[in-house]
Amino acid sequence: MALDIAILINEEPAAITNESSEAEKAHYLAWERSNRLGLNLMRMTMADNIKPSMPKTEKAREFMIKVKECSQSDLADKSIVGSLMGELTTKRFDWSQPIHDHVTHMSNLAAKLKTLGMDEEGRLKKMKDQAVHFVSHDGASSSKGKPSKKGKKGKSFFKGPES
Repeated sequence: MALDIAILINEEPAAITNESSEAEKAHYLAWERSNRLGLNLMRMTMADNIKPSMPKTEKAREFMIKVKECSQSDLADKSIVGSLMGELTTKRFDWSQPIHDHVTHMSNLAAKLKTLGMDEEGRLKKMKDQAVHFVSHDGASSSKGKPSKKGKKGKSFFKGPES
């Protein structure tokens, strides 16, 4: 039995009545099953941080339209980028899988971020340049307030026998 009937058909079939034919009853039951299973499947596979923001609906086709509207918003992009960045920065290799699988998974995460417009390599290079700039300015300003020790006799912390 086709599970995509509820998504492909634009309108809900007429409700079952006593006068409905067997074909109409079968079509409505197939649509109802398809709608219920499709809606549950879509809700189960959705990211947990997006589920609360999705409006409630009882039709799979309406749900898909609302998901499309939501997925084109900045809120969804930021949410997905945040979860991908969280996974990318906190995932550690734990020897429970081959290293090739771990590297492949991390590469896939980076590719997903690039498709969402997050170029991590470019951002990290920019951050590195900013850090170097910050350190160079910080080092220059911190040495201005300290007096030079050249030419001054300082007191030693260690007192030894004087000869």
